[in-house]
Amino acid sequence: MSETIGTRLIHAWNAFRARDETNNDYYVPEVRGTVYSSNPSRPTFRSGNEKTIITAVYNKIAMDVAAYNIQHIQLDKNSRYLKTVDDSLNQCLTVSANKDQTGRTMIQDLVISMFDEGSVALVPVETSFDPKISTSYDIFSLRVGRIIDFYPDYVRVELYNDIIGCKQQYIMPKSICAIIENPLYAVMNEPNSTLKRLTQKLGMLDSVDAHNSAGKLDLIIQLPYTVRSEAIQKRAESRVKDLETQLSTNKYGIAYADGTEKITQLNRPIESNLLVQIQYLSELFYNQLGISEDVFSGKASEQILRNYYDRTIEPIVVAIIEEMNRKFLTKTARTQGHTIQGFRDMFRLVPANELASVADVLSRNAILTPNEIRGIMGYKPSTESEADELRNKNMPIEDSRTYKTTGGKEQNEKQV
Repeated sequence: MSETIGTRLIHAWNAFRARDETNNDYYVPEVRGTVYSSNPSRPTFRSGNEKTIITAVYNKIAMDVAAYNIQHIQLDKNSRYLKTVDDSLNQCLTVSANKDQTGRTMIQDLVISMFDEGSVALVPVETSFDPKISTSYDIFSLRVGRIIDFYPDYVRVELYNDIIGCKQQYIMPKSICAIIENPLYAVMNEPNSTLKRLTQKLGMLDSVDAHNSAGKLDLIIQLPYTVRSEAIQKRAESRVKDLETQLSTNKYGIAYADGTEKITQLNRPIESNLLVQIQYLSELFYNQLGISEDVFSGKASEQILRNYYDRTIEPIVVAIIEEMNRKFLTKTARTQGHTIQGFRDMFRLVPANELASVADVLSRNAILTPNEIRGIMGYKPSTESEADELRNKNMPIEDSRTYKTTGGKEQNEKQV
């Protein structure tokens, strides 16, 4: 239907001019549920991890895992990529996982919660059929839940209920929940793991720093008399309290002392080896994760980044997609070639000065067409017919070639 001025005036809507037709007043819809000043569906850390450098490590790895393009695809009979399946599950993974999160945000939430808890559940909260009755159903919404209790066939999970706006506990069958365990559980979540020891040492260092910066003067007063008897000790304590009162009540923190008294200030606290232990545990933790500090500072070379993706990111992505394939796809769908896979943009690690050489090699070896390369570089496709041809552009093309078979023999005729 073509849009006219009349239809535009009838159907037009402005959020700032929306009125209630019953009382001709500005319309404010009725808002129900619990009100929060921040997003309540965000993952929250426990065990004090949010107060340490561990949060930065969690967030960096979660962002790199979420950068993978996880899709529901179909393979051919040779297990090669055939096409992307545009269904509701793929929409959850790529566009909108639920009313609060996109697909990428949901994956990042999943990885952070998995690191903090050790294992996490990805629960389909909205489906076309009841999963307890039928195993064939479409998934319309996914949410990450914290596992409270494990049962033989069920798990008790804590999920954010987006209808009432708060978190609640539900008992879900294991057959419909993707229960993903941290591949780095031995390093991160074991009671005596390197991460737990590092977190404990960081907490001790924070306590020492808080004690040293608590506003204490650290003074020693040498009185002109011995304090061996109980009466003299009370006299010395009275003298210390007198100095405290003078320093606290004086505008500039000035106090007086007797000429025979000697006051000594401790200029430095007693040193400990906590910092050395923290440096050692931090280096050990990074090595066990397969991470270099250059990855966080942005100075990592191509080889360091490749090791980081192969040793750290790849196992996490594989653990996620394998559990999704096992729980969200039926056996019939898997036999038909349906699977969930994660793809990473390999051109992100290629410098701009080397991109032309890489594009030439891929095009000359008939791996990518020019239009596919232009799409990777962010340019719109070319309208030339040769831009969609998968061939070596450096090889000459004959004007025409016809093949004929006569008497069981093949003849090649060229027309120039």
